[in-house]
Amino acid sequence: MARDLSPIGKQSRREGYALAPKAAKIMAKKSGIPGEHADMRIRGGSLYLTQLREKQKVRRIYGLLEKQFAKLMREAQRAEGMTGEKLLEFLERRADNAVYRAGFATTRRAARQLVSHGHFTLNGRRIDIPSIRLKPGDVLEVRPKAKKNSYFANLANIAGSTEQTQLSWLKSDVKKMKIEITGTPKREEAEVGINEQLIVEYYSR
Repeated sequence: MARDLSPIGKQSRREGYALAPKAAKIMAKKSGIPGEHADMRIRGGSLYLTQLREKQKVRRIYGLLEKQFAKLMREAQRAEGMTGEKLLEFLERRADNAVYRAGFATTRRAARQLVSHGHFTLNGRRIDIPSIRLKPGDVLEVRPKAKKNSYFANLANIAGSTEQTQLSWLKSDVKKMKIEITGTPKREEAEVGINEQLIVEYYSR
C-alpha cells in the first residue's frame, strides 16, 4: 500500500501548516521552506501557486497520494451539493480519519497504521483498508485479539492526550473500544484552516 513517508516536519514547513502536533514544535524552532536554496524561492506569487499549495496542504493533512486525492475530487464533482464541502466530507468519512477523530490515535498516520494492520472490525468484519468510507450506522471496534496489545491497553491515556473536540457524526467509547458513526460530517467539523474553494478552482482549470 503506497504511502508518503517523507518527514512530517518538512511537509509542514513546506505548507506553512502544522500537519501533526509534533510538527508545531518543529516549526516553532525552524520555520520557512525546507531545502538548501529555500531563501531563493518565492512563497507568494500567482493564484495558481496559491491553489496548488492549498491542494497539497489538504492532501497531506489527510495523508493521501496525488492519484488518490484526484480520484476523490472527481467523485466530489459528480456528487450532489457543493464540490468542496463534499470533498471534505469524503475525507472525514475515511476509516483512518474516524479512528483519529475518535481519539484512538494521536495522528492520522498512526490511525492509518492501526487500520492497515487489521486491528479494527467494521460491522463485525475485519478490515485493513484505511480509505474505507464510513456511513451512518457503521460501527468500528478494536478486534478482541488486538485489545490485548499494549497499545490498546493504554488507550484511555492516549485518548485523553489527543484533545479531540466532540463531533456530531461519531460517538466513541474508549472503554468498549468502539466507534459508532451517527451521521455525516458538517463542513465546520473538518480540519481548521482549509479553503476548499481554492482546491475546486485548481481542479477546474
